[in-house]
Amino acid sequence: MNKLTLDAFAGYKFLSGMNFSPDGNLVSFHVHQSNMEDNLYHSNLWILNAAKAEVKQLTTSNKVGSHIWLDECNQLLYPSNKDEKVKKAIEAGEPLTVFYKIDVSGGESMEYMRVPLTVSSIRTIDENQFVLLASYDPKFEGFEALDKDGKKKFLDNLKEDQDYEIAEEIPFWSNGASFTNKKRNRLYLFDKSTGALQPLTAPDESVGYFELDLKLGKIIFTSKTFKGKMPLFNDLYTYDLTNKHVTKLLGDTMNIQFAYHLDSDQIIFFGNDMSTYGLNQNSMFYKLNLNTLEYELFSGDFNRSVGNSVGSDSRFGTKRSARAIDGVLYFITTENDSAYLNTMDKEGNISYITKMNGSVDDFDVSGESVFINAMRGDSLEEIYSVESSSEKRVTNFNTWVNEKHTLSTPEELTFTNMDGIEIAGWVMKPIDYVEGKSYPGLLNIHGGPKTVYGSIFYHEMQAWANEGYFVFFCNPRGSDGKGDAFADIRGKYGTIDYEDIMLFTNKVIEKYIGMDEAHLFVTGGSYGGFMTNWIIGHTQRFKAAAAQRSISNWTTEYGVTDIGYYFVTDQIAADPWSNYEKLWDHSPLKYADQVLTPTLFIHSDMDYRCWLPEALQMFTALKSYGVDARLCVFKGENHELSRGGKPKHRLRRLEEITKWFEKYR
Repeated sequence: MNKLTLDAFAGYKFLSGMNFSPDGNLVSFHVHQSNMEDNLYHSNLWILNAAKAEVKQLTTSNKVGSHIWLDECNQLLYPSNKDEKVKKAIEAGEPLTVFYKIDVSGGESMEYMRVPLTVSSIRTIDENQFVLLASYDPKFEGFEALDKDGKKKFLDNLKEDQDYEIAEEIPFWSNGASFTNKKRNRLYLFDKSTGALQPLTAPDESVGYFELDLKLGKIIFTSKTFKGKMPLFNDLYTYDLTNKHVTKLLGDTMNIQFAYHLDSDQIIFFGNDMSTYGLNQNSMFYKLNLNTLEYELFSGDFNRSVGNSVGSDSRFGTKRSARAIDGVLYFITTENDSAYLNTMDKEGNISYITKMNGSVDDFDVSGESVFINAMRGDSLEEIYSVESSSEKRVTNFNTWVNEKHTLSTPEELTFTNMDGIEIAGWVMKPIDYVEGKSYPGLLNIHGGPKTVYGSIFYHEMQAWANEGYFVFFCNPRGSDGKGDAFADIRGKYGTIDYEDIMLFTNKVIEKYIGMDEAHLFVTGGSYGGFMTNWIIGHTQRFKAAAAQRSISNWTTEYGVTDIGYYFVTDQIAADPWSNYEKLWDHSPLKYADQVLTPTLFIHSDMDYRCWLPEALQMFTALKSYGVDARLCVFKGENHELSRGGKPKHRLRRLEEITKWFEKYR
């Protein structure tokens, strides 16, 4: 078998967007793959025959966006810019989405409709009526009414204004999307036969979630209306397709992630009131009476994390975390180190559909048929059928990785910390490990902090194990999957979490005597980047470090990032005016004069979640004190560099980290 190399991810197939056909016979999904030559991702539609468990490729253009089924069971609708004229128009700044229709039996796709908006999500009412979620920019008000010459002149004038940006509200930009002043996500009705667009929400209102219930003839959606400062809580609405009326059901009470009709008189919604544990508090299920507009807890004292927060760098594309069908909810939860699929019936009773450890990344359900996109053991994503909690793999997109390459299976190492709390971690032995030989160790710290590591496939860690490292990682306090109290480290960043990680490091060294304690390395991204910066200012036990998309100064993180003004206040329990000293005490930059560890800083210039100055400040401090430091900035990338960045950039990032550690190995 061959060793897994840094660039092996270019051959991985990433799966997403699973959707049952209306008759339940077929499942459509996307297959994505890196293209190193063009430095982008190819995306195509595939079809799974549910009864025969057979798959076939449907498109070959490599440019397929998200998709939906039309009313006909043999037709799929998807957006694409495969037409060069369309591509050039979009690149010129024109708000335009072109949808294509393709028959599942094969043949060429045909242009179906053009929408003069940048559409992010679509639902079908009938063959001519659609519900759209699309970007709204007041700069383009009236643009669609212009003729061809008028549009060209409009876009030419707009280009002249691109030398400056205006900000009148916070957040003033969004990770990877530059300035967002007065830009919103609006809900529209679109009539294909006439081309008419009807906005359902106001220009200063931004929609977060929507769903269409055709049986009741209603759209349910959440949104935030604001000027100057975006609130944390949102509002819940319905739109009646018959009387064409919007009704506000709930407002300024909590942050609602999704909602659905239990029946014509009741709505179930899932929300966080932030009253006890703040931003990272687990949300709860509530039942809202549409006659009284009063709500109550629906599923008892539910304290699980809904959604999948199990980390991996081997995913791509949009995944589903919840779906309601006829008042029954199917949803993913993160518990301990795994993600499971669950169901909640109309009485609020919750039960597991899957029970295997690992990660359910995506799913869909039709009648008794359940299919999941999951990562099991050392394997990458594949599609599985589920029956009575028993799973059967039905695809083989990535089995070649296990057949052709050496992989290191994570070995669990669980311990009890000084406060009597159990902490889970894992160790991956170097490939070709030999008893009696000495190997360097690499500590990897996850982001979040409210995410988790598990034992599922993680490319960078498998690659480093193949490079001859012990790779070890854990879920310290602050991580997801163990309830609110465990995840709550507000005002404690760099204290109890640091203690857990250092104690874990000690436990690993004690158990794995082949690890060379004199040659330990540390890396991490986002929160893991913060912790890497914190570690090098509080201990010299690591030979070298790599801080990725990191935070170094909470005072600057507060004022210059897309989440800073509320995230910092909540998580550090202070702001620059109420308690500047506390922000500074928890900032790694304060301790930079104590750093002796050679450190690589990796950042992206469009990462507005942890903006570039966070790396620049720490890099400057280390260079000022004579510490060996290197800064690598990726242009055009954002906070998702390691997971969804351009293929060449992802490879260069891995090479930078690996070569940096090799220098001190």
